Amino acid sequence: MNTRKLLLFVFQAVAVGVLAAVLLLVFLPSHIIDKRPVVEFLESHTDRPSSLGSGPVSYAQAVQRATPAVVNIYTRKVVVTKQRPLLNNPLLRRFFNDSNNPQQQTQISLGSGVIMSTQGYVLTNNHVIEDADEIEVLLADGKTVIANVLGADPETDLAVLTIEVENLPTIVISESTNLRVGDVVLAIGNPFGFGQTVTQGIISATGRNRLGINTFENFIQTDAAINPGNSGGALINAYGELVGINTAIFSKSGGSEGIGFAIPIDLARDVMTQIIQHGRVIRGWLGLELQNLSPQLAESFGTGDQSGVLVAGIVRHSPAYKAGIVPGDIILRFDNQDTGDAKTIQDEIASRKPGDKVNISGLRKGKEFNTETNITQRPIYR
Repeated sequence: MNTRKLLLFVFQAVAVGVLAAVLLLVFLPSHIIDKRPVVEFLESHTDRPSSLGSGPVSYAQAVQRATPAVVNIYTRKVVVTKQRPLLNNPLLRRFFNDSNNPQQQTQISLGSGVIMSTQGYVLTNNHVIEDADEIEVLLADGKTVIANVLGADPETDLAVLTIEVENLPTIVISESTNLRVGDVVLAIGNPFGFGQTVTQGIISATGRNRLGINTFENFIQTDAAINPGNSGGALINAYGELVGINTAIFSKSGGSEGIGFAIPIDLARDVMTQIIQHGRVIRGWLGLELQNLSPQLAESFGTGDQSGVLVAGIVRHSPAYKAGIVPGDIILRFDNQDTGDAKTIQDEIASRKPGDKVNISGLRKGKEFNTETNITQRPIYR
């Protein structure tokens, strides 16, 4: 009897264990059974900061601050159409009932501008007003006035207009040197003649050059939509301050593709000041045509690991010519400073005043040379 009771007890215990195991398999969560590693994610919590920067939710105040000083510009130019050579024949002219006299047509183009001072100075792009016979400025309040060209600088594609209006609104100027990639900017202008329009983006890059747009380039790149008609308009920061003059777009379709370029206001303000004071921009000049020294050229000229800039050409009777510099020279130091690249030297020369003396040293056929020359005024190139 004791043996039978013991076996029955063991059987019952085993049955209960099996049943418990089955229940565990059915009802326990799968992650307890699964021994594979559990992936842990860092999730967002409600105590995160409300914003990553200090930007506002709306830029309406910035726009309200800047737009009164942004104007639409309309230009008219009379173009004389060429005669058709075939119609010089009297018989053909009689057949087509055409006198073949030159025809005049009026071309109308549009752009934008920025009122820079209460004296009536309006800053815009040179290509907006170039060769125009008449320029009209439409103010933000709807008033239209005739503008006169005070001066232009094709090498930076900037121009200064004057208008005679009392109590003009003016824009607040920031320093474009404070711009950072990622800063919010707004473009204000007159795209396609629709009227004053605001688009928003960020600074995509600064210091863009070698684009082949202007002689002197130091562009702000932005993805704020810029279209035909925006040229000469304002690029402002999130506080409504002017940081650049919208100038060009990169586009395969003719419309905005998120790559626009603006002239930094620091450069634009300097050009405008010189135009107001002198009627033109006065730049230094030496008559040097420079080229960056590639590793292949460095090897062929025997400069070794030294950096330098190659003199590719010299303007006859220029200051560089008179100083004895010849094509093939390698400039290693300019005014006692190590050379960077060709553009850096050209910009440095242009920034100097006529009459300034500069020292140039380098290599000529493997031998060192040193010379001094005077900066003269840069000729006007168109």
